[in-house]
This record gives sequence, C-alpha cells and structure tokens, in this order.
Amino acid sequence: MTAAARLQHIRDEVARAATVAKRESGDVSLIAVSKTRSVEAIEELIRAGVTDFGESRVQEAQAKWPALRADHPQIRLHCIGRLQSNKAAEAVVLFDVIHSLDRHSLLDALVKEAQRADRNPAVYVQVNIGAEEQKGGCPIQDVGALIEAVRESPLPLAGLMAIPRLNVEPSPFFALLADLARRHDVTGLSMGMSSDYPAAVKLGATAVRVGSALFQE
Repeated sequence: MTAAARLQHIRDEVARAATVAKRESGDVSLIAVSKTRSVEAIEELIRAGVTDFGESRVQEAQAKWPALRADHPQIRLHCIGRLQSNKAAEAVVLFDVIHSLDRHSLLDALVKEAQRADRNPAVYVQVNIGAEEQKGGCPIQDVGALIEAVRESPLPLAGLMAIPRLNVEPSPFFALLADLARRHDVTGLSMGMSSDYPAAVKLGATAVRVGSALFQE
C-alpha cells in the first residue's frame, strides 16, 4: 500500500468508529508516530496530507525536524515520549504539543524555559492509567492537583494522555481516562495507538497516536 492508501484506510477506520460513537471524525486528530522513521518515509506521509507527527526522543527530533519544518511549516510536532526536566529547554523550542507531562517538577522546568523562549507549547497531563511502575505518568490520585497547576501556568492544557497496559483489553483504561477527564472538566484525550485506535475513538479520543499502521514496515 502507498502512504496515501494507508492514511485513507486509517481515516476510514476512525470515521467508522466515530459514527458508532455518534461523533464527528473531524474531532479526532491523527498523529503519525515518526520515531525511528526516515526522513523519506516522513516526507511521503506529508505529501499524503499528514500534518501532525510525534517523536519520543528530543535528540532524534532535533536531528530530523528543523530541516523538515523549514520545508513544511504547516507541521505540528508532538512530544509523546517520557521527558526529562533537563531536556525542557530543547522540548519547548522543538515541540508544539507535549503529551508526557507527569510531575510538578517537569511543569516548573517547562514553564521556566517557555518564558525564556517566549513560546508556550500545549501540554497533556499523562496519567499512569494502569498503575505500572515501569511507565511514566501521574498517579491517578494526583491528577487533579497537576491539572490545576497547569491551569495556573501559562502553558495551555491540551487534555489527558495515557497508554494502557499491554496485552490486555484497552477499552476499560480508555473509559477510565475519559471519566477522569469529565470529572476534571477536561476535553482533550490523547489515547489509542496502531493496535487499538478504533476503540479509543469510540470512547472519546480526540488524538490518536499511530505509527506502524501508517508507515510501511
């Protein structure tokens, strides 16, 4: 399949899932996860119409995206991986949206660097939805306090993000994240990847992060 055909297939799947949930498919943003992908593969998707891309590592994003964005200024770049506070300065300059805010110390670092760079990327509060020690994310019981801290900061609150446990049915985790969002009056939900994005859309995702299903393996 060509990049355009893969993209259309995913858009069709999103539209079907949105119809089941009585939602508009246009309310769901598709983020192409481009970590480890070549510039050539990324440019193929850009030509097909993708405008949002996600990277996990600051160093890799620095190597690829300044030149790409110079040629394609419409691109929005998302940080979807765990972010260390000592990378806050680079992240603020590189990314339009950060999906992995999970602690107050990182928020403080991002605010400091945002003020220095005069650039305020939007942030998602990442929730450790499966209470997994090896994963990043704010503990569920601390989500409210971190949301309020973001709202008191100059950084726009984009919503909540989560990655469910592997090898189990993801829908209960998506439903829990959606419930947390409702409780805290949050509308954005970054959830769903290549293996489960239709389920995420049915349960309220406003951004899905799709990698292998979009790129030719």
